[in-house]
Amino acid sequence: MNILIALTYYRPHYSGLTIYTERLARALAQRGHRVMVLTSRFDPRLPAREVRDGVEIYRPRVLMRISKGVIMPAMPFWAIRLIQQADVVNLHVPQLDAAPISLLARLLRRPVVLTYHCDLHLPKGFVHKVANWVSNLANHITARAANRLVTNTLDYAEASPFLRHYLDRTESIVTPAELPPVTTDEITHYRQEWGLQPGQRIIGMAARFATEKGVEYLVEAMPRILEKHPQARVLFLGQYQNVLGEEEYAHRLAPLIDQIGSAWKFLGVVPSTALAAFFRLCDLTVLPSINGTESFGIVQVESMMSGTPVVATDLPGVRQPVRMTGMGRIVPPRNALALGEAIIDVLDRPDKYQGDPAQVARMFAPASIAEQYEKVFGAVLS
Repeated sequence: MNILIALTYYRPHYSGLTIYTERLARALAQRGHRVMVLTSRFDPRLPAREVRDGVEIYRPRVLMRISKGVIMPAMPFWAIRLIQQADVVNLHVPQLDAAPISLLARLLRRPVVLTYHCDLHLPKGFVHKVANWVSNLANHITARAANRLVTNTLDYAEASPFLRHYLDRTESIVTPAELPPVTTDEITHYRQEWGLQPGQRIIGMAARFATEKGVEYLVEAMPRILEKHPQARVLFLGQYQNVLGEEEYAHRLAPLIDQIGSAWKFLGVVPSTALAAFFRLCDLTVLPSINGTESFGIVQVESMMSGTPVVATDLPGVRQPVRMTGMGRIVPPRNALALGEAIIDVLDRPDKYQGDPAQVARMFAPASIAEQYEKVFGAVLS
């Protein structure tokens, strides 16, 4: 099968959406399909064409940006050529170009599967308001052109102001998750590199430093946590500097994090082996997201695969991994007090939140997710 996947940002960009799509594309290629990815050359230093992990990547040049979106005048020309080579088109949104690509695909008689990752919630401001309106319009055009829609959970779909209009054509496929094997020596190496000491209780957060992640609620919870566990320490893994569109947010939280001092450490973006070690070194991880921009949270599953419980917010979709596995606590969003008390509870009673990491790994394996996508693609082709 020849599969065209289109999305705004692909690797080496780092976000939950790009990680999801990369794992799906790679798994489909490993299963013998020709996989083409049409994305943006968001960094002009990136090649226009390359092959990574058996996946063909095509990147039109970016002319300008509108909020987190990009304008690529050459996108329709690239799309036409690649659609003609594809059996099925898989669009991942939010993506401004999804609407014209979906219409071109239908014009060229190719079925369209829309993967809807999340609702878009941009900061206040005229430019962001326009971008949000345009994106929402593009999503509706794409959904009406699509043969089938896929999202992580029906829990999220039923609560989404967008997806609730298309429930009759929507089905759920959970997000693919995987971690490389990590040795005891590698874990020891990262323990030393990150300066972790015996007796410390490690609270991990793996995310971009972005508004929707609710970082400030973990910051606000730390004084109470440190009262009960003075040796507690936060390791924040992921991009925390120069996050597109989040500069003001980072500037506002910087003095509050400085007050926490050595109990908060930024690790930045790390290799996959370090990520696997990170989850093994943490006593628990947190996902204090605040709105529908977060629809699931891959990092929860990666944490549970490592045997590490999670405290997540009670948002549609986000609450599902804890519900499915029992490996953690669910707390109200935007509630630092509840978040802190749940973290303390998991630190005090870790045995209560143990699950079956091997079962979690099987449930979310990329090969299993790719197989489910194959069934969807086969259905729309027939």
